[in-house]
Amino acid sequence: MTQQSFDPSIPVLTEVLDDTPPAAPAASPDGLAQRVVQGWSEEEWELLEQRLSERILTQLQSRTDFVLEQRVRDAMAEVLQHALKSLTADIRDGLHDTLEKIVARAVAQEITHLKALRK
Repeated sequence: MTQQSFDPSIPVLTEVLDDTPPAAPAASPDGLAQRVVQGWSEEEWELLEQRLSERILTQLQSRTDFVLEQRVRDAMAEVLQHALKSLTADIRDGLHDTLEKIVARAVAQEITHLKALRK
């Protein structure tokens, strides 16, 4: 039989467990916060204001950067799509004109050649 390792965090049947709930905190968090900030100096308030401003500004900047980047990307996609359609249409028209001229010239040369052979 193999010996299993013993985990001390798991209670065993011989241990007595305490079922009493933990004691409630002596003061509510709001009361504690009120007592802590009552003795603050003007420098401590200014430091708190500066830190809060920096944290909020950082959060806002990261969110606005994301939104701005997304809007620019969407706007650029629309502009590029429109430009691509316009460019494709221009190239297609130019290619059609060029092919038409090439075919007309080739046909004219072939007819001229055939007429020369007939004489």
